[in-house]
Amino acid sequence: MQTRPEDLGGNVSATVSALHTFGTDALALAHFASPRRSTVACDLGSGCGIIPLLFCRDGLCRSITAVDVQAQACAQIRDAVERNGLAEKLHVVQADLRALTNEQIPFYSFDLVTMNPPYVAPNAGLQSTQDGARIARHEILCTLQDVTACAEKLLRFGGRLCICNRPDRLADAMCSMRACGIEPKRLRLMIHSVGKKPSLFLLEGKKGANSSMVIEPPLYLKDNDGRWTADALSMYGLYQNERTTS
Repeated sequence: MQTRPEDLGGNVSATVSALHTFGTDALALAHFASPRRSTVACDLGSGCGIIPLLFCRDGLCRSITAVDVQAQACAQIRDAVERNGLAEKLHVVQADLRALTNEQIPFYSFDLVTMNPPYVAPNAGLQSTQDGARIARHEILCTLQDVTACAEKLLRFGGRLCICNRPDRLADAMCSMRACGIEPKRLRLMIHSVGKKPSLFLLEGKKGANSSMVIEPPLYLKDNDGRWTADALSMYGLYQNERTTS
């Protein structure tokens, strides 16, 4: 499969392909997760590794493990790791998150788990004829319950799980977190422009936390005049291309 480097700014680039690329959702999730420099993070279903690479670009996290079940995705992340000189910080594991073992990734050792999961529930919506696209968009190889169960095994007590999804899956996401002892603690809705319906939710859960939730102001991408908002520009960071200039 043909690949190409995609400049992320800050002398960091991703390796993207027609199948494994990224969009605004991943950028929003990386910004929402906001790890510290000392954070030990794991990104599940990492695709081209955009979230770990953004963390590396911004000097965040002590170490990051990127997990994906697809060989092509892992190959793209490894290519980016080599090109950007990130071998000591960003590690790639090809594995099914439903069957991760302590030998592959040490359990109960992560401060943060992120995932931009498949949005479409099983047997819902039209499915692509490409296996890779179906895996990325539909809950074929993992469900929200699988994601939260995996995160529970990876997170230390007090660790955070940050995910994004379509608004119609919000109740499913919250229920899945609570069933695994991860309490939903922070919620933000992303809206393209004023007057539009939310297109995405960003949700943070904390392992072992008490019940209470902060609902943050919506993340509007554009203002009434069609200009990118300060929040959107902050989310995009140094990444500049047609997403912020069109």
